[in-house]
Amino acid sequence: MNRPPIRFAALGLDHRHIFGMAAGMIEAGGEFARFWTEGAPQPMAGFKKRFPDVPRADALAEVLEDQSIDLVLIAAPPADRARLAISAMQHGKDVMLDKPGCLTHAELTEIETTIALTGRIWSVNFSERFEVPAVTVADRLLAEGRIGKVVQTLSMAPHRLNAHMRPGWFWTPETYGGIIGDIGTHQIDQFLHFSGARDARIAHAAVGNFNTPDHPGFEDFGEINLVAGEVQGYARLDWYTPDAAPNWGDGRLTILGTEGYIELRKYFDVCGQPGTDHVFLVNGSDYQRFDAADAGTPYFHRLADDICNRTETACSQAHTIMVMRLAMDAQAMAERRGRLARGG
Repeated sequence: MNRPPIRFAALGLDHRHIFGMAAGMIEAGGEFARFWTEGAPQPMAGFKKRFPDVPRADALAEVLEDQSIDLVLIAAPPADRARLAISAMQHGKDVMLDKPGCLTHAELTEIETTIALTGRIWSVNFSERFEVPAVTVADRLLAEGRIGKVVQTLSMAPHRLNAHMRPGWFWTPETYGGIIGDIGTHQIDQFLHFSGARDARIAHAAVGNFNTPDHPGFEDFGEINLVAGEVQGYARLDWYTPDAAPNWGDGRLTILGTEGYIELRKYFDVCGQPGTDHVFLVNGSDYQRFDAADAGTPYFHRLADDICNRTETACSQAHTIMVMRLAMDAQAMAERRGRLARGG
């Protein structure tokens, strides 16, 4: 499909997810015009290695007032993301944010109002789905009816803490979103996507601090149970990835159906096949492994098309808003365990 190239800029380099966000838009044909960030956040050195020719804007207004920029990518500290996104949309730009896209229900309401007034796109990059080729294969297998009707999703989302690299805002739920408000958004997104649901109910949520005594208010463990119609979901979140793991986390997703199941071993297969994006299918007539590493990730191309055509093929606006609302609801209702229950 022929379309003009998307010109985009970055606002905030405070999380390394900006690397994948920018690379995805470049791969989709976008032109990385410039970036702006406060100070010199830790990911700056890695950013300069990956994107050495992208100039730095002297001021935020320089990006916002540039009418040639179609899209801004936001990876600023979470407490700043809603404000920056609203300002960008008011300046006529579409927005892709690192998760969490906002921290409070009041911010989400203001974002919804701004979307309605401006007609701009507000997209949160749920990278555990959007940047994982294994998901592309799982989508195809589900569309082919290979496991029947979906009954449950089971998501395991371990992460490596890398405490020495974390900024101050990371350790406080009010400035970071909490473990459910942050990495739980990925799991809620996947539950809604694979169940085909527009909404869900949080049946249970819990957060805990069991292994981070230096930061007793930090949530290093979380879990969620979701229900949408006849589909159930369970997600476990943690910051316990061991040092010997070959990357930041052994993320897995199992989709249980009435006629079989699909398992995604997204980032590595322990003591199994090398590489990433392993998909396993078991049903009544077959069991097999798919190497999904080259299956592609259509989110970025679809978002570029949506920006040009004012469509919603990458991810519906209603879905993104619902994910954030459910994540904040779960975070607010979560039972507190470990040091959190003991008040440190």
